[in-house]
Amino acid sequence: MKFEPESLNLILTLSNDHWHYLSVYVGGYDQTYTLGKVSLADIILSHFCPLSGPGGWSPVNSNAQQWLQIDLGNRVEITAVATQGRYGSSDWVTSYILMFSDTGRNWKQYKQEDNIWTFSGNTNADSIVHHKFLHSVKARFIRFVPMEWNPNGKIGMRVEVYGCSYKSDVADFDGRSSLLYRFNQKLMSTFKDVISLKFKSMQGDGVLFHGEGQHGDYITLELQKGKLSLHINLGDSKLRFSNSQPSVILGSLLDDQHWHSVLIERFNKQVNFTVDKHTQHFRAKGDGDYLDIDYELSFGGIPVPGKPGTFLKKNFHGCIENLYYNGVNIIDLAKRRKHQIYTVGNVTFSCSEPQIVPITFVNSSSSYLLLPGTPQIDGLSVSFQFRTWNRDGLLLSTALSEDSGILLLYLEDGGNLKLPLAQARKKKSNLNDGLWHSVSINARRNRITLTLDNDAASAAHETTRLQIYSGNSYYFGGCPDNFTESQCLNPIKAFQGCMRLIFIDNQPKDLISVQQGSLGNFSDLHIDLCSIKDRCLPNYCEHGGTCAQSWATFYCNCSDTGYTGATCHNSIYEQSCEAYRHKGNTSGFFHIDPDGSGPLDPLYVYCNITEDKIWTAVQHNNTELIRVRGAHPKRPYVMYFNYSSSMEQLEAMINGAEYCEQETIYHCKKSRLLNTPNGMPFTWWIGRANEKHPYWGGSLPGVQQCACGLEESCLDMRHFCNWHFWNAPSFNTEASYLHFPTFHAEFSADISFFFKTTALSGIFLENLGIKDFIRLEISSPSEVTFALDVGNGPMELTVLSPTPLNDNQWHYVQAERNLKQTLLQVDDLPAKILETQEDGHFRLQLNSQLFVGGTASRQKGFLGCIRSLHLNGQKLDLEEKALVTPGVKPGCPGHCSSYGNFCHNGGKCVEKYNGYLCDCTNSPYEGPFCKKEVSAIFEAGTSVTYVFQEPYPVTKNTSLSSSAIYVDSMPSSKENIAFNFLTGQTPCLLLYIDSYFQDYLAVLLSKNGNLQVRYQLSKERVHVCTFDAENFANRRMHHVKINRDGKELTIQKKGKENIFLIVLHVADSLGLDVEVSKVNTIGFVGCLSSVQYNHIAPLKAALRHPSIAPVSVKGILVEANCRSVMEADINTVTTHGSWHTENIIKILVIYNITTMMMTSMIIMIILMLISAIPYGYYHYSYKKNSHKSYFQAEKIWRQSHLILYSFIYSKINISNWYYFFLEVKKGSTGLHSIFSIWNSQDRSVTYSCIDFQVLKNLDSGKFPGAQRGQGPCLWRNRNYL
Repeated sequence: MKFEPESLNLILTLSNDHWHYLSVYVGGYDQTYTLGKVSLADIILSHFCPLSGPGGWSPVNSNAQQWLQIDLGNRVEITAVATQGRYGSSDWVTSYILMFSDTGRNWKQYKQEDNIWTFSGNTNADSIVHHKFLHSVKARFIRFVPMEWNPNGKIGMRVEVYGCSYKSDVADFDGRSSLLYRFNQKLMSTFKDVISLKFKSMQGDGVLFHGEGQHGDYITLELQKGKLSLHINLGDSKLRFSNSQPSVILGSLLDDQHWHSVLIERFNKQVNFTVDKHTQHFRAKGDGDYLDIDYELSFGGIPVPGKPGTFLKKNFHGCIENLYYNGVNIIDLAKRRKHQIYTVGNVTFSCSEPQIVPITFVNSSSSYLLLPGTPQIDGLSVSFQFRTWNRDGLLLSTALSEDSGILLLYLEDGGNLKLPLAQARKKKSNLNDGLWHSVSINARRNRITLTLDNDAASAAHETTRLQIYSGNSYYFGGCPDNFTESQCLNPIKAFQGCMRLIFIDNQPKDLISVQQGSLGNFSDLHIDLCSIKDRCLPNYCEHGGTCAQSWATFYCNCSDTGYTGATCHNSIYEQSCEAYRHKGNTSGFFHIDPDGSGPLDPLYVYCNITEDKIWTAVQHNNTELIRVRGAHPKRPYVMYFNYSSSMEQLEAMINGAEYCEQETIYHCKKSRLLNTPNGMPFTWWIGRANEKHPYWGGSLPGVQQCACGLEESCLDMRHFCNWHFWNAPSFNTEASYLHFPTFHAEFSADISFFFKTTALSGIFLENLGIKDFIRLEISSPSEVTFALDVGNGPMELTVLSPTPLNDNQWHYVQAERNLKQTLLQVDDLPAKILETQEDGHFRLQLNSQLFVGGTASRQKGFLGCIRSLHLNGQKLDLEEKALVTPGVKPGCPGHCSSYGNFCHNGGKCVEKYNGYLCDCTNSPYEGPFCKKEVSAIFEAGTSVTYVFQEPYPVTKNTSLSSSAIYVDSMPSSKENIAFNFLTGQTPCLLLYIDSYFQDYLAVLLSKNGNLQVRYQLSKERVHVCTFDAENFANRRMHHVKINRDGKELTIQKKGKENIFLIVLHVADSLGLDVEVSKVNTIGFVGCLSSVQYNHIAPLKAALRHPSIAPVSVKGILVEANCRSVMEADINTVTTHGSWHTENIIKILVIYNITTMMMTSMIIMIILMLISAIPYGYYHYSYKKNSHKSYFQAEKIWRQSHLILYSFIYSKINISNWYYFFLEVKKGSTGLHSIFSIWNSQDRSVTYSCIDFQVLKNLDSGKFPGAQRGQGPCLWRNRNYL
């Protein structure tokens, strides 16, 4: 390359009025030129005209291998640079990178935001572009590497460097030396410590400093596999440094022969540990607060007392700079040979650095290094060191002389080093761990040896058929694209990583000569630097996700974290019980994550989803009554309630609730709460803010009374929170918006919300920075766009919906941005994902207010509703802001238009201010979504009669009250009938309807099990419709729907698998319907559920509103789940006649199911026990009237048998204890049966309450009735527990 010195003009400003300029190197990867030193007179003349002189640097060949290097003479602190193009030309550089070095070898690239930083250059030859560093750099050499230049010219530069002098104290440790800092007294006891230093090393292991005391105290900092481990123990004599685990590990790749800074700050047990820019906070181990060190601190190693030159662990090998211990400059004391410092071995005070040249293989497809060998030598010897994150890659390929084959060496699956020529394989875990590993291949005649990490003891030895001769060309890392297999073979992808210390035939290879073009060849290499990067430091995998990496990227393993996504950012659980209800779930146990993608873990709660509210219950460790036997003011009785969640989790859940309560009850019978009427209470409880409260469940704050304890009422110790999920404002003008504080989301951001609108477009939210921004908008009626800029230029993701999004229906939007990808999803449409570029800016830096529903310019505002807006898991209170914002109103109507489909079986969606509810008044079902069946067991003689009131038009029933439905119409010209039934008995009557006009309709099962519908209209003949597809008395559930419109009758029957739909013909007249009367005398034995006639639900009315509805019950009607007893014997679970008793029977059965194979046997044992216990109990209690006792016990056995079957088929749960309680008690109105089930794992209680009325006159034709008990039964149930 031709270069003329007079065409170069360089200025370096190092400090105020101090100008230093030594030498300048220019050149490329082909050759380098030295200009020599510039005189002081030249510098002063240039100072008067900086960067404005004629000339400049312009190489003959403008390509990516050119660079301009400056030697500053000594290590200085560089703070800024400035550039110009070449004077009077079209040659200028538009972008460049900077590299630094202390020795002119082993360069380090300037990084910002943890990425190689590209500086913007010039746009013409004369303007000056300044760049001030975000952080200063200490170095002697600086290198400008052009990346792009004027396409109409060539590379051309004039440069200026700004900075100041830098002074430091350095000590060099050779791996066998150390410095001992001896205290003035025997013991150094410190309450706080500050230790700071810088170090550089090529070794991955070594102790930097150590101190310990006789009582177990110690502090140690050591390198272990290129990471720093800090050990601290304060007074725990059981912990010894020799076998202790590090208190914390920080840093990575610290054996790169570059300077790294360390700062340790300890105050009491609190420790801050900083390595370079990364800090960890932790609490020290041990019982004490002081660090007690005996005699001395050692730096560089741990000498063994009485054994000079012997060290306890591997010593540090490298340089330490500016070492301070609690303000004491240790190296300065050593340099001045002060008596406090004792030197072990050879410690020098200048940093001697090995001249080792690393190289980096950048590209996984095109990088390679070609080095020559000495052909036809008998034998072969190759050795080198490598480090990588990739699991696979070619390390070496060479064609051997004398046709002795091709020698290959490559990594496979991360832990296998394969040498196919000799079938040799070395297995070692994690060869792709980023550490330096050494490889040596030696061959002599036909024997070859593969040695890994200098471990000769475990070297692999193999014998080949042919004698091995050294090859002519050795390819490292990959093969050229145009080479044949005979010259270079690569069965796997190219190597990405670093290599150094390459020896061929026992001769070191000069890689600088390769760089200058005088030796070998290469492609896509960085020579004289190792640009390996630990992409898992810091760990950007959130919520405990495990980070793994390759050379180009990192990956997150989110298994068992409860989170998902590229960085484990998104919770797999909903944020509230309301959100589960919104997805159609009913009551049950769920995990909720109140802060979504925030730092808090999910918590396990019970979601009680009722018709009108959703309650969240959090359990604690003590739900039973605890008897307290005496206490003393000096020794008070204390009970702790530990919830299954942390205080932070509970607070997050409570903060998102509309209403929250926690009942604390004290049964204070015969105890004193107060010392004096207005004095200090004897008993109190402490809240989350550590404040005392003297009131108890049932009393008001400040009353200092116990309301429910005197009444011996129940105990209920749980959090109950009613969630406020909707939080929706309405934006009425395009100029209106809500504003919030800046959205801080540098590394990860997630945004989720619902919206509905009729507008064509509008901005949902926007937040701006100086250059960065983030914006979400509906950009057209069918498009949602997510736009952002993190400094690399704007990027957009757009989801296109096949249907309009401005349909005034609720739509869901989720947007996320993290270091791996940017994502946008709308409703259930496929998500749009854009991978994040690995190099470049990655911090999203915003500083303006967050605007919701508009922008600061008040243009393109959103018209419509936004609901449940969450940013990084935190809910924004939109309604609170809407209260004080013009053009925005809290609340948003029209929820049923989107969610009315959640109301099933005739349930009606009812609008609420902040949501909706399903009104099940006109449905035979119940529950939050009208999906829960209402069913009952009918014994022989049991019937439910619903009496229609005076004729009213059907349309009159418009009220939502529970009583309105029972003022109903007579049967009309149209009927819609539906019910489910299960029976094993024929014949039987299922349903009968008649009117004042002698019309009737009957549904029955004939003796052969056929379904028959018989009806008469307006005194016409009786019509019979028969459905004989199967025997319907098969103890299976059947669903029947009957629709009549005038004289046309449609019957729909849903079987287990098939749906049959037919229109039946009208049969001949049968005159007086004797069949109905005959079947009616037998009655129905089985289970009926979800019975509906038009918009009347007679069975539901009998079970839920017996005092309001015009309904009467004869016989024993037992509410039960038909599907749970579907496989039971209906004749067994129903009884005949009535019965009574004179005493109380209590039955307790405990069982545990451990395997499903044991289930049937255990069920048989349970039934035998339940059948045996009543018999034995009654024989013992009623010796004088045993026949009567036997009869009564048989009835109780039948009733308990029914309930057991219902439980076993619906609530079976492996490995839980279940406790069964059955009480039959004579009361003032008859017999009361109370049955309860308690689950030991979740402490839930299932109860059934039945009051059996025993009528005196059974000959009157009335059958015993049944009513569902509530309060008393529930009280006795809890009292047992």
